Amino acid sequence: MRTPTTSQLRTAIEVLKNLGERINENAAHSVIQLPESRFGDQHATRIEARAIEQTTQIETVMAQLENWRNELKQERRQSVTQHV
Repeated sequence: MRTPTTSQLRTAIEVLKNLGERINENAAHSVIQLPESRFGDQHATRIEARAIEQTTQIETVMAQLENWRNELKQERRQSVTQHV
């Protein structure tokens, strides 16, 4: 497996960011459509909790990718410095 470029990692981070936004938008839309009842409130709570869980996982992966991207940038800077 080849190491991705920093540009590819940046794209992956942006895709994950958009996915997190979409999850939140879909959850909000779903909650709005629920009837105002005990069952609706319980279901809304589950939808919101799932959205929070998913976006938290996405943010964790985004942070890992950002760290990897920074490491690659640092390695390339060191490589350029050594070749000069």
